[in-house]
Amino acid sequence: MIGHIKRRLGQYGAAWVAAFLATGAAILVGMLFEDLIVVADMVLPVMMAAAVLALGAGLIASLISRETVGTKLAVGALVLLLVLPLMWAPVAAGVAIAFFADRSIEYSQVYAAFQIGVSELLFPLEELVRSGAVFSSVWALFQGVASIVGFISALSNIWPILRRLLGPEPAPAA
Repeated sequence: MIGHIKRRLGQYGAAWVAAFLATGAAILVGMLFEDLIVVADMVLPVMMAAAVLALGAGLIASLISRETVGTKLAVGALVLLLVLPLMWAPVAAGVAIAFFADRSIEYSQVYAAFQIGVSELLFPLEELVRSGAVFSSVWALFQGVASIVGFISALSNIWPILRRLLGPEPAPAA
């Protein structure tokens, strides 16, 4: 299980670097023929889609593998958590090139749409987490679980001492 997840995370890292480098190379080559913003608007959607397809291919490979259901669920959860950072790799390449070209990437429609889409996704999640009721409930649940686990751990550590203090059990009457 751990080996499979480590392998998938290594492949994820390679996909991130590949998406960043391939996007950067494509934008630099495209800038020989067209303006940075136009090239970014052409390259970014293709590279973001390619990155997501690579992530999806890894997920499908895990789902059809002989791994356990728990491993498959863990890989699926990781895919959900890591899809936005992976989509950021091509965008980061565009931002880096725009920085060194002394241009503003914010004029790119794809960059602006990505930024707006991410904020529309993350803002409600952030509000849900930071709202008082949900945060208090989650914190209370965490404290309850931690208390139960702590009690069981303390009892398991002290039980042998209690048995020695109470003495041996009486023999059953025959």
